[in-house]
Amino acid sequence: MWFALGTFDDGGAAFPGLVVDDVVVDLRPHLGDGATVERLLQDWDATLAVLQDLAEEAAGLPSTALADLRVLAPFRPRQLLCAGANYFRHVRQIVASTLRNSGDERSEDDLQAEADRIAHARAATGTPFVFPGLPSAVTGPHDDIVLWGPGVQHDWELELGVVIGRHAHRIRPDEAMDVVAGYVIGNDISTRDVMNRSDLPMTDFIMSKSRPTFFPTGPYLVPREWVPDPRQLRLRLSVNGEVMQDDTVDDIIYGIEELISYASHAAVLGPGDLVLTGSPAGNAGHHGNRWLVPGDVIDAEITGLGRQRNRCIEPPVEADS
Repeated sequence: MWFALGTFDDGGAAFPGLVVDDVVVDLRPHLGDGATVERLLQDWDATLAVLQDLAEEAAGLPSTALADLRVLAPFRPRQLLCAGANYFRHVRQIVASTLRNSGDERSEDDLQAEADRIAHARAATGTPFVFPGLPSAVTGPHDDIVLWGPGVQHDWELELGVVIGRHAHRIRPDEAMDVVAGYVIGNDISTRDVMNRSDLPMTDFIMSKSRPTFFPTGPYLVPREWVPDPRQLRLRLSVNGEVMQDDTVDDIIYGIEELISYASHAAVLGPGDLVLTGSPAGNAGHHGNRWLVPGDVIDAEITGLGRQRNRCIEPPVEADS
């Protein structure tokens, strides 16, 4: 029986809930008043067994319609690690649009050939690119996204998120799936025109990617048992009803196994960590620099993992932009 795990609000305190079909079972009566998704991830094997039993009994348990609850981010990651430049078509599009926007006067065919060369060079290195994000950027799957300044080139990046359920340090790729608890949807909002610092030869991922509300997550965590082949998942994102991203995970350069292994050699991974696998093709630069503006509505979904809908809004009047 399919089920998922999330965090919800019925107008009182937030609570962990078991999602079965279109209803939510409050887990506090079964797992204690102090239960949270973060705590449940600390002993994921035991938690999964309990959730499986409850899912089988769900029809006879008190529940609330999912539509009657506010859906929060399923959990607050302990560590947030993000893969960059990790889809072939995405890398080709980013390289081509960057060259074009910088005034490169080569023909479109030449630009595409250069982009293709760089995309395949990424795979030839054998080394993923992973950078940290701030968990404070995480927001709910239906919350507003505040388009903070400085910068105006706000972009979307729909991504498959991998939730870690066991401790892992310096593990091999063939061991990686054993530490995966499940999957979530993530949207890595990025402000492109503040990414590169003019005063330093550095990339500023905090200002460009980790501002509050810049990482809608959820609606829930789906155990990996319900996703037999992550590469077959389809990612689809639209802005105001216009499809911008529509691709499958199969276009990925470094798969989940390689990313987790690489990340575990850079850091000690543990329950509640979230590893983002990168964005597929179709970012704003590919769509004629169609950056996000206040009033835009983003709809995003990944096969079997639910849907997000977020409205983009102006920063508060008193905010220093």
